[in-house]
Amino acid sequence: MNKIVVDIKDVSMHFNLMIERVDSIKEYIFKFLRGNLLFNDFQALKNISFSIREGEIVGLIGLNGAGKSTLLKIISGVLKPTTGNIYINGTIAPLIEVGAGFDPDLTARENIYLNGAILGYTKELLDEKFNEILEFAELQDFIDVPLKNFSSGMYARLGFSIATVIQPDILIVDETLSVGDYKFQEKCEKRIQNMIENGVTIIIVSHSIEMIKRLCTKVVWLEEGNIRAIGKTKDICSIYEIL
Repeated sequence: MNKIVVDIKDVSMHFNLMIERVDSIKEYIFKFLRGNLLFNDFQALKNISFSIREGEIVGLIGLNGAGKSTLLKIISGVLKPTTGNIYINGTIAPLIEVGAGFDPDLTARENIYLNGAILGYTKELLDEKFNEILEFAELQDFIDVPLKNFSSGMYARLGFSIATVIQPDILIVDETLSVGDYKFQEKCEKRIQNMIENGVTIIIVSHSIEMIKRLCTKVVWLEEGNIRAIGKTKDICSIYEIL
C-alpha cells in the first residue's frame, strides 16, 4: 500500500466575522481599544479527519461555503487550523486562487521568477524552463506586459504553467482552471493526466462533477464544514448528483 502523503487529523477552522459597521480606521481602533467590537464566530471546518495516499487523485466537492477552499489553503500551508494537525510528506505545488503569488505591477517575465521563487524553484531552474513556461501558457506575445492588464484566464494559464513545469509530489488545484478557455482546460487536463501516470498525488476542487468523475479516484464531500461522505468517485458522485 502506498504511503500517506497528506494526513489531516481533527482539523477545525474558525473565523471571526464582524457584525457591525465601522466607517473609519479611527472608529475601528477606538472600538477595538475599548473592547466594543462585535464579532460572530464562524466555523468553516468542523473536526475534519482523513488521509490521502501517494498517487491518489482526490476530488473535494460540495456547495459554495462548504469549506473546500479553506481546507485547500490549510493543506497548502496558507492558513493554520484553529485546532487539529495536518502532516505533509512531499513537495506541494498549490493553485488555489487566481493571482496568488503574483505582483500585478510586474511583467509576466518578472512574475515567472517571483512566483517560481515562492514555489521554491531556483533561478537556474527558471532560466532553463523559462521558454517552456511561456509556450505552455501561450503568452509569448505578452511577456513584458504588466499582469494588471491580464485577464483572469491569462493569470490562470501563467500560474498553472509555472506550478506544473516540474512535477511536484502533490498538486493542489482549486477552481482556477474554470476561468480559462475550453481548449486550455483540455491542455491542463492532459498535463494532469501525465502527472497521474507518473504517480503525482493530486487534490482537486471543482464544481464540474464531470471533471471530478474523469480524473479522481476518491471523493471527499463537504457540507457546512463537515465531511458528509468519503469514498470511491463513482459511489459519491452518483449520490451527490441526485440531491
